[in-house]
Amino acid sequence: MKRRNFLKILPAAGVSSFAVNGFAFRPFANTKIAKLVSDCDGLRDRALILIQLKGGNDGLNNLIPIAQYDRYADLRKTIRIPDTGAGAYIDLDTTLKDSKRVGLHPAMTAVKAMYDKGWVNVIQGVGYQSPNQSHFKSTDLWLSGGDGTPDNFNISTGWMGRSMQALFPDVEGAPTPDMPDPLGMQVGDSNPSLGFHTDTDHQNVINLTGQDPAGFFSLIQTIGGAPILNVPDTDHGHELDFIMAVEQSVNKYSQRITDVFNAGSNAGTYPQTNLANQLKTVARLIRGGCKTKIYLCQLGGFDTHSAQVDSGDTSMGDHAALLQLLSEAVKAFLDDLEAMGIGDQALACTFSEFGRCAKENGSFGTDHGTLAPMYIFGKTANPGVSGTNLDLDNLTNDNQVQGIQHDYRQVFATLLQDWLGANNWVMEQTMFENYAKLPLVSPVYAANPECYYGGSVTITDSAFETLKQLRIFPNPARVTTEISFDTAESFAGRLTVHSMGGKLVSNRQVQVFSGENQFYFDVMNMPPGAYIVRLENLVTGLARVAKLSVIR
Repeated sequence: MKRRNFLKILPAAGVSSFAVNGFAFRPFANTKIAKLVSDCDGLRDRALILIQLKGGNDGLNNLIPIAQYDRYADLRKTIRIPDTGAGAYIDLDTTLKDSKRVGLHPAMTAVKAMYDKGWVNVIQGVGYQSPNQSHFKSTDLWLSGGDGTPDNFNISTGWMGRSMQALFPDVEGAPTPDMPDPLGMQVGDSNPSLGFHTDTDHQNVINLTGQDPAGFFSLIQTIGGAPILNVPDTDHGHELDFIMAVEQSVNKYSQRITDVFNAGSNAGTYPQTNLANQLKTVARLIRGGCKTKIYLCQLGGFDTHSAQVDSGDTSMGDHAALLQLLSEAVKAFLDDLEAMGIGDQALACTFSEFGRCAKENGSFGTDHGTLAPMYIFGKTANPGVSGTNLDLDNLTNDNQVQGIQHDYRQVFATLLQDWLGANNWVMEQTMFENYAKLPLVSPVYAANPECYYGGSVTITDSAFETLKQLRIFPNPARVTTEISFDTAESFAGRLTVHSMGGKLVSNRQVQVFSGENQFYFDVMNMPPGAYIVRLENLVTGLARVAKLSVIR
């Protein structure tokens, strides 16, 4: 590899990154996880696409409360979206009750088309306790899973990083045969996101540039010179080992992403916009077989203090252009996935650090606010409007909307469990266990609780209850333990022990005879912790599992 263009190493916060299709990609560190149970409902193929609307999206011109239009128009005399004539709002759903009926911004015709197909869920009144109106701090709170209260104001890790590490705990920071793809990717932003940061993952972030004319990366720069062959056994030497390992990981990920990108394709056409190109790349990677779980895309420009609308036509302006760009990019993405027959593998969600004030600011714009809507996009979404319109008579200082209906963590918790299949232990590790889920995923596609997975418990406790025949004693074990069970038939089997992250600890073939069987297992050299013992019938593929604890 050649050292060309610019290579920049940032402080520890995130993981190695590279560029794909003209966009900086930052892969969240990978893991080895054995497939101990079958892939229920295709969970392993599912991806969550997060679209960050940077700057604070104005929800009130985005979704106009039709039943309160007069009050809305009074608060926004010069920037209101008209209710009649050219540039009037779109009545999203005439069948809704007045408390839920909204006028969609006229630039969002693509969202209306998706809604009519049953591919959209609109979530009203989303925010968090004690909202912060700083772009930087509020963004950090959304990405860390925090809020404005003292206990949750300075969380140092990101909820995406915590959830991925809990889903796939044995983080190694490099591709493995069992999981060759990064668990998370940033698209279109060279700066590391707090959302993917974890306490135990402190690799250097490497920003790479240099794309070929086709828009796909062609250069991966070295960290510096040839590999050192004789690394000293010192602190300095350990740091050198670490740096060389980071470079090797980047190279391996680069080849893997090249392979899935080249294996993939796009069946649809996209607008020539930055966000559309980000989503086009994601669609191609999914089509090529990439199993990345969370993609983080971004669209900036929502800090509309001025020029939010055109003075001569309030249906036009900076905000209208952004909403149109978002709508058309997402529709192109979903249409593309559907045309390729993989529309059930992706679900998209928008979020922004805050909404805008209820009252205009006198500069044809709006200032920093509190609550804002979120959107769930996809054929697997549970369509409709979640929640009711904001009460424009319930304002602080006649300006800021109140009455939070949904905590944003409810949305992310729902997507983690009902869409990606995270078990309850993962929810606890993500710090989302106390947030009530919402009906955002279609019941047809919502993950079956028996299929939930994650690090601490790879299959559900209810599933363990049906497999009591596999017995372990003593359990917890210090030195050795006996694995026993009864069977009515003889078969050739495989007895394996795995860490809770799926890492293979022991693997041996055994002959099982009808009646009672016992196998002895030495745990002396195993670190303390929880493990999974699995006995598989090599003929039928059926398996029995049990949990083993090792103590000292």
